[in-house]
Amino acid sequence: MGMAQQSLLATMQKTAALASSGIITKPNTMMPIGTAFAGTQPVSFSQVLNSAIGNVNALQHSASLKQKAIDMGQSDDLSGAIIESQKASVAFSAMMQTRNKLSSALDEVINIPL
Repeated sequence: MGMAQQSLLATMQKTAALASSGIITKPNTMMPIGTAFAGTQPVSFSQVLNSAIGNVNALQHSASLKQKAIDMGQSDDLSGAIIESQKASVAFSAMMQTRNKLSSALDEVINIPL
C-alpha cells in the first residue's frame, strides 16, 4: 500500500473511531464540535456527508483529468494517473460502504417494534 492509501486509511480509521465514540468533529480539524471557539459554528451531519461526497468527486475528477492528459499525449505520468485512479477508487469504495452501513442502520431503526 502506498503512502496516500495509508494516509487515507488512517484518516478513515480515526473518523470511524471518533464516530463510534459519539464525538463528531469538523473535517480536517479533529476538534470536537462542542468546543467553544470564537466565531465557530456547529457542523451538521449533512454538511459532513456533503463534504465527503465533494472530496470523492474531486478525487474522481482529478483522476479523470490525469487520464485524459495521458490519452491526449499531453503527459507521460502514467504512474501518477494510476495513483490518482486508485485514490478515487478507494474513496468511492469507502463512501459506498458508509452508505450501505447507514442504509442498514436505518432499516434496523425502522424495524424496531414499538
